[in-house]
Amino acid sequence: MQVKTLLLILLLLFLSACSTKEVFKPTVLGTEWENYAKSEGDLVDTSYNIALLNNKKILTTNGIVAMDIEKNQRLISHSDGWIISASIEGEVLLTSQDDINLQEKFQLKKTIASASVKGDNLAILFADNELAVYSIASKSLIFKEQGTESLVVNTQIVNPFFINDLVFFSTLNGKVVIVNLELKKKLRKVIVSAEENFNNVIYFNMIGNKVIAATGFKILSMAEKEIRVKYEIRNIVYDDKDIFITTKQGEVISLTPALELNTRIKFPFAHFLGMISDGDKLYILEKEGYMIILNKNMKDYTVHEVDMTEDGFIFIAGKTFYVADKKILIK
Repeated sequence: MQVKTLLLILLLLFLSACSTKEVFKPTVLGTEWENYAKSEGDLVDTSYNIALLNNKKILTTNGIVAMDIEKNQRLISHSDGWIISASIEGEVLLTSQDDINLQEKFQLKKTIASASVKGDNLAILFADNELAVYSIASKSLIFKEQGTESLVVNTQIVNPFFINDLVFFSTLNGKVVIVNLELKKKLRKVIVSAEENFNNVIYFNMIGNKVIAATGFKILSMAEKEIRVKYEIRNIVYDDKDIFITTKQGEVISLTPALELNTRIKFPFAHFLGMISDGDKLYILEKEGYMIILNKNMKDYTVHEVDMTEDGFIFIAGKTFYVADKKILIK
């Protein structure tokens, strides 16, 4: 066989494989989704618990805040009554959501990855994985620790988490660092997973006495002992009893806080965009334009066509999916 003919066959096989990429196709469809509302604006940027609309309004998990964000600033988080934004050069701005004229500025001269506030404490995770805590009143440094830079990360970056005198930093390289603010000392560093890329912590929660943290590769449950389970995770929710995750393989999985398997179900080729827990059901948005309503026992479900933009930002607040300029309501 001539080389040119062989190359042509290989090219055709490659193009054929690319054109037949499998997507989620439900066998049975319920009624079309009808629960929509017009959003207050078009999503133009999102962070872990905050989003920016094209009319400069800010969408938090608690509602809408109307304030101007300077062009060189990016929204970082909503924390303890403050809207936190920062420039790439490290100018951090805290603006009170109740009085936009009340502001605090920090010139930190480094790019910010995430931030949270509790009382007078501002906890910062820098883009090079350095950790720091500052006093808001005095602008003084309370604690700092160098980190190891991560070159490639997932867009879901978790903000520092305060509990009493402790702050839990979820790093960009798959670790949770626990700092005691009273002692101004690092207590512990825990590895969630150790992948080279896209290994930032994408979920953190305290469930009872357990620390629950996850990257896109593993989920950790830590109390007296550390338990890790490997999943390729897309979304996580907790409903005061169980943990629910969706995976890149199209699975929805129910776990106990100790990461014991309750039950699971698979939707072949599904690409999940977001998940909301409500009562005994999960509402899961799928990329091809479907809403899956799944009973938490994983035995019963219905699938509904949803009118949504395929590409762009998605933000979840309460019981609502925000997609482009539209609210997709679960009730």
